[in-house]
Amino acid sequence: MWKLTRRGLWNHKRRLISTSLAVVLGVAFLTATLTLGDTMRGGIDQLLEHGNAETDVVVRNATKYGSDEMVERGRLDGGLVAELTELDGVAVAAPSIEGFAQIEASDGDPIGGNGPPTLAGNWIDDPRLNPFEVVEGRAPAADGEVVIDRRSARLGDLHVGDHTTLRTPDPLDVEIVGIAKFGSVDSIAGASFVAFTNDQARDVLVGGADEVSSILVMGDDGISPERLRSTVASALPSEAEALTGDEIIAETQDDIEADFLGFFEMFLLMFAGVALLVATFSIHNTFSILVAQRTRESALLRAIGASRAQVLRSICAEGLAVGVVASGIGLGAGIGLGYGLRALIESFGVELPNAGLVVTTSTIVAALVMGVVVTFLASVTPAIKGSRVAPLAALRENAIDRSGASKWRAAFGALALGGGIALTITAVTNSAIMDVGSALGRAGLGALATLVGAVALGPVVARPASALLGSPLAVFAGSGRLARRNAMRNPRRTSGSASALMVGTAVVALFTTVGASIKASVGEVVEQAFSGDLVIVDESFSGAGLSPLLADELAALPEVDNTATMTNGVVSIDGEDAFPTVVDPDRLASVFDFDESSGKVAELQSGQIAVSDVYAADHALTRGSQLTFDYADGASQAVVVDAVFRGGEIAGDMVMTRADWAPHATRPTDVAVLVDLADGVSLDAGQAAVQTVADRLSAPEPQTSEEYIDSVGADVDQMLALVYGLLGLAVLIALMGIANTLSLSIHERTRELGLLRAVGQTRRQLRSTVRWEAVIVAIFGTIGGLALGTFLGWGLIEAIAAQEGFGSFALPVVPLAAILALAAAAGVVAAVRPARRAAKLDILSAIATD
Repeated sequence: MWKLTRRGLWNHKRRLISTSLAVVLGVAFLTATLTLGDTMRGGIDQLLEHGNAETDVVVRNATKYGSDEMVERGRLDGGLVAELTELDGVAVAAPSIEGFAQIEASDGDPIGGNGPPTLAGNWIDDPRLNPFEVVEGRAPAADGEVVIDRRSARLGDLHVGDHTTLRTPDPLDVEIVGIAKFGSVDSIAGASFVAFTNDQARDVLVGGADEVSSILVMGDDGISPERLRSTVASALPSEAEALTGDEIIAETQDDIEADFLGFFEMFLLMFAGVALLVATFSIHNTFSILVAQRTRESALLRAIGASRAQVLRSICAEGLAVGVVASGIGLGAGIGLGYGLRALIESFGVELPNAGLVVTTSTIVAALVMGVVVTFLASVTPAIKGSRVAPLAALRENAIDRSGASKWRAAFGALALGGGIALTITAVTNSAIMDVGSALGRAGLGALATLVGAVALGPVVARPASALLGSPLAVFAGSGRLARRNAMRNPRRTSGSASALMVGTAVVALFTTVGASIKASVGEVVEQAFSGDLVIVDESFSGAGLSPLLADELAALPEVDNTATMTNGVVSIDGEDAFPTVVDPDRLASVFDFDESSGKVAELQSGQIAVSDVYAADHALTRGSQLTFDYADGASQAVVVDAVFRGGEIAGDMVMTRADWAPHATRPTDVAVLVDLADGVSLDAGQAAVQTVADRLSAPEPQTSEEYIDSVGADVDQMLALVYGLLGLAVLIALMGIANTLSLSIHERTRELGLLRAVGQTRRQLRSTVRWEAVIVAIFGTIGGLALGTFLGWGLIEAIAAQEGFGSFALPVVPLAAILALAAAAGVVAAVRPARRAAKLDILSAIATD
């Protein structure tokens, strides 16, 4: 049997190689994702270790609220630095003042801000505690002098002696006196960095207060970091804490993993999973066809004494062999792809210190195991079916599998599909009929059940669907009718090929629908809530924000009637982080409709807040409820809910006054300025006047509400383009599955094709028949995927609306129609090689084939 298995693999190597390509691609994507994640972790670890190489202890305020970009941590009294310097065992104690400042290039454009942050701080004089090293020029010695990182200098065409503007957020003219590198790289993972003198860093980054973000401490020779930490901790005030350098590294690693790297890797792994799932369908379908074609062979083996278990093991061994070989090739291809992904990441500005890839044992094992397991499991069901062939089947004229779907399969599929649809509907309507968790959780379970049901029902609907889709092909006479009947002939095979494409298309349709709905929802909210004329928004992730001078200077223009600002705040309420939007209530209410259900946002006073109806319901709040705000600087404030408004899409779930936030803010900054033009001022004239002030204060361009909506849509489209690129692999695997199925079916129908050619069918007509069959299968899978993805997208958007109060479904008709047209074209492309092969068959040899 093992000899027969090896010969079977060799005799069918051409078909098995085409099957293994699906595994190769899936494993390659998985390997590249895991390798890129490990490489980024390794690079970030090296950066962290370099940044804390000589730092034994870090002293900081223990109070921290928020996460990701919205973080507020308390500061320390600057006088603490001198006190720590006097402690026994302390060799050096240096202040660290941290903040944000965006550097303008020589042409006036901002550097960075759409990826890694734009960092700023004080230049630490002691080189043992300063991870940066000046490679050109010198350290800053007076106000107005700065050092910038070498990457920013290169990108901005900036040199020592040049003057540039920093967005702090107020524009600040400075002279570049030094250019520095960070260890072996030019920047901290692509982040820009600008360093001031200690005095100017206090003025620019912490509002002139004698406060520091942290204190870096290095001990005397022979003292351990743990012992030094104990010594330092004993001299600290109650609000401060001391951590060793290793503890800071570990904490930062955990934060990066939770806030960025873990999500980034999971995002890529999701698409790798889709690719492997699609590959599973393709592999299963291929092995089903191979087993069906070898029915007589299996029956002969049984007739001459082979047991059912031996036949089963033989077929499973083929699947295992394909999995091992394909996974090994995919692993190698994935490592090569990892280099490409690293280069792609670096092109976005993320600079890592190590030049190669980090390929861990766990990555190798995970990729190989996943590839082998997927292939093996996909071959198990066909193997079991092949082992059930009776010995008498060897005496039949042919043994081609023409079976459809069983009644049990139809019942299970209908039950799963119906249950999934019902669960999704109850989730989006917030019904208590099936109250099993959040709306999003129920929608997720419903989506899974719907997907399982759709796949299970594939063979049930394949025959009538193929008949319907193939009806228009009657105009192509014989080739069209033959293609339609070939697709109807074996519904299980047609469904198997289409299911892989259906899954890939469903995910594409899901993201397309969600993207279109987000854009439509934002447009509706802006049009309904914003009654002003222009908006200036800090859309970057630089952290610098907008200058607080901007709103007042715009309000002084004769073309402007009123301006209102919005700022992000961070507080803690009973140990839970909250992110209120900070506003001047009366000014914002003049250009923004809060749609209050009780109270008036415009009438908020100090000590009063407004909350959204969703937040109020989740926290059992009504007008008059009292809360306590804890600020990062250690202060607390009692506030009263004085207004409840509907929706929180733009203003967030909570609104507080600027008078309450200002005393606790690290530095004043805005994230948005809304502008209402004076009566009689045209939009063009007002926008030109506002642009002049915005340019002077280094602010982004003012946008009309329509332009702002379009910019949000462009961001969504950019994300969708990335998603489509990642899903392209899954769709490619699905199309390869269709091509493989056609190739196998042509091999199976060799005699039939020879007879067709013998009775007058031309090669051109034969190629047309194969192409149209591929188009039917592709459109069948695509329509199923579009229907499934659109329904799941509707369920997701409506579940978010039911749970969070935001979102409205929008059907992207044009994009979905384009996907359908592309699928038909892709079906033609997938059929090119099988069609050529069929047309090249020798007529007499084909007729003589058994």
